[in-house]
Amino acid sequence: MQEEIPTCQRALKENSSEVVQPFLMGCGTKEPKITQLCLTAIQRLMSHEVVSETAAGNIINMLWQLMENSLEELKLLQTVLVLLTTNTVVHDESLSKAIVLCFRLHFTKDNITNNTAAATVRQVVTVVFERMVAEDERHRDIIEQPVLVQGNSNRRSVSTLKPCAKDAYMLFQDLCQLVNADAPYWLVGMTEMTRTFGLELLESVLNDFPQVFLQHQEFSFLLKERVCPLVIKLFSPNIKFRQGSSSSSSPAPVEKPYFPICMRLLRVVSVLIKQFYSLLVTECEIFLSLLVKFLDADKPQWLRAVAVESIHRLCVQPQLLRSFCQSYDMKQHSTKVFRDIVNALGSFIQSLFLVPPTGNPATTNQAGNNNSGGPVSAPANSGMLGIGGGVTLLPAFEYRGTWIPILTITVQGSAKATYLEMLDKVEPPTIPEGYAMSVAFHCLLDLVRGITSMIEGELGEVETECQTTTEAASSPTQSSEQQELQSTSDQMDKEKVSRAVWEEMVNACWCGLLAALSLLLDASTDEAATENILKAELTMAALCGRLGLVTSRDAFITAICKGSLPPHYALTVLNTTTAATLSNKSYSIQGQSVMMISPSSESHQQVVAVGQPLAVQPQGTVMLTSKNIQCMRTLLNLAHCHGAVLGTSWQLVLATLQHLVWILGLKPSSGGALKPGRAVEGPSTVLTTAVMTDLPVISNILSRLFESSQYLDDVSLHHLINALCSLSLEAMDMAYGNNKEPSLFAVAKLLETGLVNMHRIEILWRPLTGHLLEKVCQHPNSRMREWGAEALTSLIKAGLTFNHDPPLSQNQRLQLLLLNPLKEMSSINHPDIRLKQLECVLQILQSQGDSLGPGWPLVLGVMGAIRNDQGESLIRTAFQCLQLVVTDFLPTMPCTCLQIVVDVAGSFGLHNQELNISLTSIGLLWNISDYFFQRGETIEKELNKEEAAQQKQAEEKGVVLNRPFHPAPPFDCLWLCLYAKLGELCVDPRPAVRKSAGQTLFSTIGAHGTLLQHSTWHTVIWKVLFHLLDRVRESSTTADKEKIESGGGNILIHHSRDTAEKQWAETWVLTLAGVARIFNTRRYLLQPLGDFSRAWDVLLDHIQSAALSKNNEVSLAALKSFQEILQIVSPVRDSDKPETPPAVNVPVPVLLGSISGPGLSRPFVRTDSIGDRLGRYNSSEPPVVTDELEDLNLWWAAWSTWYRIGSESTKPPVTFDKLTFIPSQPFLTALIQIFPALYQHIKTGFNMDDLQKLGVILHSAVSVPISSDASPFILPSYTEAVLTSLQEAVLTALDVLQKAICVGPENMQIMYPAIFDQLLAFVEFSCKPPQYGQLETKHIANAKYNQIQLFAPAEWVALNYVPFAERSLEVVVDLYQKTACHKAVVNEKVLQNIIKTLRVPLSLKYSCPSESTWKLAVSSLLKVLSIGLPVARQHASSGKFDSMWPELANTFEDFLFTKSIPPDNLSIQEFQRNESIDVEVVQLISTEILPYANFIPKEFVGQIMTMLNKGSIHSQSSSFTEAEIDIRLREEFSKMCFETLLQFSFSNKVTTPQEGYISRMALSVLLKRSQDVLHRYIEDERLSGKCPLPRQQVTEIIFVLKAVSTLIDSLKKTQPENVDGNTWAQVIALYPTLVECITCSSAEVCSALKEALVPFKDFMQPPASKVQNGES
Repeated sequence: MQEEIPTCQRALKENSSEVVQPFLMGCGTKEPKITQLCLTAIQRLMSHEVVSETAAGNIINMLWQLMENSLEELKLLQTVLVLLTTNTVVHDESLSKAIVLCFRLHFTKDNITNNTAAATVRQVVTVVFERMVAEDERHRDIIEQPVLVQGNSNRRSVSTLKPCAKDAYMLFQDLCQLVNADAPYWLVGMTEMTRTFGLELLESVLNDFPQVFLQHQEFSFLLKERVCPLVIKLFSPNIKFRQGSSSSSSPAPVEKPYFPICMRLLRVVSVLIKQFYSLLVTECEIFLSLLVKFLDADKPQWLRAVAVESIHRLCVQPQLLRSFCQSYDMKQHSTKVFRDIVNALGSFIQSLFLVPPTGNPATTNQAGNNNSGGPVSAPANSGMLGIGGGVTLLPAFEYRGTWIPILTITVQGSAKATYLEMLDKVEPPTIPEGYAMSVAFHCLLDLVRGITSMIEGELGEVETECQTTTEAASSPTQSSEQQELQSTSDQMDKEKVSRAVWEEMVNACWCGLLAALSLLLDASTDEAATENILKAELTMAALCGRLGLVTSRDAFITAICKGSLPPHYALTVLNTTTAATLSNKSYSIQGQSVMMISPSSESHQQVVAVGQPLAVQPQGTVMLTSKNIQCMRTLLNLAHCHGAVLGTSWQLVLATLQHLVWILGLKPSSGGALKPGRAVEGPSTVLTTAVMTDLPVISNILSRLFESSQYLDDVSLHHLINALCSLSLEAMDMAYGNNKEPSLFAVAKLLETGLVNMHRIEILWRPLTGHLLEKVCQHPNSRMREWGAEALTSLIKAGLTFNHDPPLSQNQRLQLLLLNPLKEMSSINHPDIRLKQLECVLQILQSQGDSLGPGWPLVLGVMGAIRNDQGESLIRTAFQCLQLVVTDFLPTMPCTCLQIVVDVAGSFGLHNQELNISLTSIGLLWNISDYFFQRGETIEKELNKEEAAQQKQAEEKGVVLNRPFHPAPPFDCLWLCLYAKLGELCVDPRPAVRKSAGQTLFSTIGAHGTLLQHSTWHTVIWKVLFHLLDRVRESSTTADKEKIESGGGNILIHHSRDTAEKQWAETWVLTLAGVARIFNTRRYLLQPLGDFSRAWDVLLDHIQSAALSKNNEVSLAALKSFQEILQIVSPVRDSDKPETPPAVNVPVPVLLGSISGPGLSRPFVRTDSIGDRLGRYNSSEPPVVTDELEDLNLWWAAWSTWYRIGSESTKPPVTFDKLTFIPSQPFLTALIQIFPALYQHIKTGFNMDDLQKLGVILHSAVSVPISSDASPFILPSYTEAVLTSLQEAVLTALDVLQKAICVGPENMQIMYPAIFDQLLAFVEFSCKPPQYGQLETKHIANAKYNQIQLFAPAEWVALNYVPFAERSLEVVVDLYQKTACHKAVVNEKVLQNIIKTLRVPLSLKYSCPSESTWKLAVSSLLKVLSIGLPVARQHASSGKFDSMWPELANTFEDFLFTKSIPPDNLSIQEFQRNESIDVEVVQLISTEILPYANFIPKEFVGQIMTMLNKGSIHSQSSSFTEAEIDIRLREEFSKMCFETLLQFSFSNKVTTPQEGYISRMALSVLLKRSQDVLHRYIEDERLSGKCPLPRQQVTEIIFVLKAVSTLIDSLKKTQPENVDGNTWAQVIALYPTLVECITCSSAEVCSALKEALVPFKDFMQPPASKVQNGES
């Protein structure tokens, strides 16, 4: 059965006419029931598709009749629909008839039929076009040759169309005809038609089947030729109509716009533009211009609303907008349609604010305002909806009193129209307030969103394509290269075209957009709306940035910036940019006037913050609203996400942020992040809780914004840095001249940017640090400076600690680059900056010290750059750094930097701010020298290597290598620099520094000097030591003698240091001693240097000038140094002694002369002996034996220096006053003590002249007095008679000489007399102290002087010279004992001189200053004579001693019969002791002189005889009292004299006539004396009468009587032949005189007389034998 169905169907279809016929006839009965059944049956047949074309035609005809009879209208429609939808058999006329049938039914009176018919018509029209589409599908694969047709024929030939297409064509053409109110061509039988329905049908066809029109030329033609003119024609009433214009102005009455048609026309236009834009470019231009016109303020409100809705439909299609731009805006003579649309929207929005919508009666009534001409303002509370007593704020725009609510109208990105859909309305609808505004607002947003997303998408594609192509192009395949290049260039062209379109689109729309958005932003009261506006501005700014459109980018950014700041906020950067040209100007854009409205101030926004504006003059407070904060967040967002495209607009952005940050009171904290902080001055910033919670977020975003700078490319980063720098400059300008808190935003952010971009720091380091250094750090405002320095130092520290790739140790250039700003900071004079700099150095040292490497010179330079005037704290900090370097980092730094360390340490020593620092820095120099010493070898190697490299470089460049102390080797130069530095410190104005530096200098030369090359010593001596000595000498001699009150603070100064001169004296002492010590200990090194003798002379010169300085301390020290260089002082150390005696052929005695003088316990040993030298050298070096001659020259130079010092210092000054300088005893002592040692070296050439010179000095030295205040310390107390050390030294010197003469050659012996002279001169001092010039001295010469005299008022006290003279005398005697026989001694009459000298004390006797003197003189005389007389006798014939005898006689005479009176308190024992001395002298005469009378001149013997004679009688002293008389008579003496006389009178051995002569002389003298005395006595006795005679006379007579008796006894004992006859005669002649004495009254005399007379009895008988005379 089933297989038969199709055949059955086919059979049915073939015969369908017959099958249908009965039903048709049934319908013809017009009987409702039958008709219904028939129609149903027909429908069944149709649905089974068994109706043929003819049958269908018959059915339609039948339906037509039914329609005309108005029967079963709904069933008819149903049948037609089924017929046309189930199959395609209905064509041409029958089809048109069916359609007309439906139309006819649409216009019946019955509403249901009406609507059903309308729906059916719509469906039928759709079916017709669907058939065509299906037909096209079937024929798609068959390509047919298009028939060329005449394009402008009015009615197109439709012959080329296929059947379905033809039907569609005819239908569409007639629809146009009908809408245009013309007769249809195909739809025959139409009775009536409405435009609205026609337009709806047209719209639906165009909308549903665009491909039909696009694929078939015939249809395109219809569009162009029929539809567009129709639309334009129908639009005309709307265009011409002006709202509110009076009809009289135009002659013909204007047709009013009709809402249903107008609205449907706009829908058609929308479809046309959307679907057929490419076909209808010109027509669309007209449509779009019309649309723009409909927005004018003078059009009805509903018209504007639907126009805006239409525009909105376009705005959500960015590709369409792009086409507009390409087709119109980019063509030369075309309307700028795209620009106009945007500007129109802007004007529209503006007009809504400016002109209240008066034309809308609903609004007017609602407002209750009858004054239709005036602006209608909504009631003030219209925005408030009272809901349960609460007030909620509707989202709205408000501007200058105009309040427009924002309605929620659409989902973003879709244009869902309200009024374009009101197809059932005939009357214009009431447009709610704010509807048009809301749509326009969304238009703008969607426009921006669409454009930006489209362009950015395409940009992204282009960029990725570029990347892929470049990658491909760089691929190595050769063959494909050609096509690659081809595609790349195509790519470039394509991109060029696209870019041009994008730029044009942006350029066309930005002005209008910006104007509108700015206005809306200002007016917006709704956070969401504000957010949308800001987002639109942000995306536009970013897009402009990406396309490189600077002006528009800046304009959008400016808008956001302005929104962020309070209204009327004066921010220059926003007004001076290009964007400024936009504000407050109206643009005439294609005749559209777009007014730029500047923001209004009275916005009803919630104030969230009150703060200080950032301005030079404080201007009260400003308020920030929540909208400002919202804008700020947008700004941050913009900078954060689109920093790469901001370029120069960074300045706008940052300037605004800076102001906001300032108003909100955010202050920078470490690392540059901003934290909420209190404002420093003025009314404090007020922040609401709302904004307080926001602040940390804002601060965080701000930080993140700068952190994200690490993702910017280099160029953008530079833009950012430049912007920050110029911002910082502005802030600095503002901070000038006042100490208001400056804005530190820019500085803080520069720091932050630097820190996050450490990985590529090189590219931004110079601009960054340059700005901070040159501008910020030098700013007068301290807060600004402080942050500048903080930022700079933080960057440097971060840069050094950052883990660079390659690491810094391998990238020296970068390291130096990083450290350079640190060095540059040294040129800034603000102490706070320098402190930061130094703290930074300290931290760098602590963290990076080990890895600084080539950065060391920079770091050290920073420490060294601190100047004296820069305050204590700075110097202290810098010094801390240096201490750290010296203690921890010397081993890690390159050796070439060591010299810098020395320089820096030295410079700290010279800083006079803080004494402790200076002293410590000297300590550091010592530590440094120690380090050099320990690491000597390594340092030397490294330095030599470096030197070689530099030398090579210098040679290549052709320059001379220049460094200090060239050409010493580099390691030695290092030492020399150290010495030179210490040398400078040795002449510092502060005594403590000088002392410390001096000790250090000499210690280090002493301790480490051995490291130096031999040749370098030359420099040390001349450039360091002598240079230093010169400077010290100069300073000392010119130093101030004013007393210094106190040493600063509460330090008391000892009186020995209380003038600058005294303080310098100490320095001089130290320096001289140091240099001398070096000369002494390093003699073996210095002597081989070529000019040692010159150096020696210079040194001697220094010693001389120091010794002659008028300062006891210096002069004494100079001598000590003198002693040292003569190597007198230092004893031989055991360690220095060589193990074995030196095998050097040198006469040893010359080199090793050990001498010691009397009273000097210390032996002097020369320590520069050859043996010593051998010990000092290493065994490998040959010993250096210097030329003897040269050595001698050195010693003679020393001698002449010594002589100059001696003669200058001891020469008495011409005048005396309080300030006269007289050398001290220790000085003189030291001076003289030098001589013995010096003499050892020069004795071979020492001649009389030299001796003379020496004598002068010795004499002068001993004559110098001492000041009274020093005398108690130098003079012994009076009980001891001791020599002063000076006198000891003088005697020692002479002793040395005489010993040398003693062992010396013959020619030296002639010096003996000179030595005697010298000593005798000293002996004279005992009685006659020397004078020192004209100086008045107090003599304390008396041995019994009182202690009190020491403190006599005299300034100067002469010494007690007695002990000295006596010691000298002892020396004379000793010496004479040794040398009496020397030819010189004999020839020069030394003995005579001795006697002559001794005569003085001897003659003074009791008048001598000291009793010991004359006693010593006597004993010395006796000793000398005992030796000298035999010598004299030997040489009696030569006459050399002739002059001596009278001298000797006088001496005896003066002594034995002295004119001085013994002191009253002389005890008897003393007297007897003294008498025994006299007796000794007489004994000497009797033993040494008289026996040898033949060899002695006669006169001399005569004088002696007379003397003895005198002694034997007149020798009593006249001062004795009666009681003492017996003892006080020098009876012993007299007796001795007498006996001597007698002895020589009766000497039995008369060998020569001479002797006899002596005896006779002696006797006659004696007898004559007796005779005289007796006579005088008798005379006096007689005259005196009863009076007793004076005691003396009685004594004398008794003496004489005794003598006579003694004489007679003696004569008797003598051999008679020895007694001369005359003698007897004289004796007998006495007798009568004796007898005359008998009358005397004195018993004593009588008894003596008796004794004298008794012996005469023997004369009573003459002798037996004949007496022989002894006469010749």
